[in-house]
Amino acid sequence: MLWLKVFHILFMMSWMAGIFYLPRIFVHFVEGKDAGQDVVRLAVMAKKLYQFMTIMMMLAVGSGLALWFIYFPDATGWVHAKIAVVGVLIVYHLWTKRRMKEMQEGYLNHSGVYYRWANEIPLFLALAIIILVVLKPF
Repeated sequence: MLWLKVFHILFMMSWMAGIFYLPRIFVHFVEGKDAGQDVVRLAVMAKKLYQFMTIMMMLAVGSGLALWFIYFPDATGWVHAKIAVVGVLIVYHLWTKRRMKEMQEGYLNHSGVYYRWANEIPLFLALAIIILVVLKPF
């Protein structure tokens, strides 16, 4: 069962790498477009990255559910809090999907600064997840 933990951590790291990088592509898309640069390649990159990180998300969630049922079937507080935070992270993931589709259509409605700030959200969510898993505060 330790292998399941290893793969869960690997899938989670891969998902987070994508979820940290995709909003940076949004920043470069918006700022590049404002500067008159060709940003088509960024839209292609965003689509491919989103596809990869979606697969990693599904594997992370699936392995996480398996870990929950195997190791913590009667766990309370911290597991439920972690699942709630992961739920918010999934909502953020879906938010990036909408932005990626806007890129495919050739526009994003916000500034580079907006996407830079939006890029900080998954950092705080990941921190909350790590604290809950490592410290198990309740």
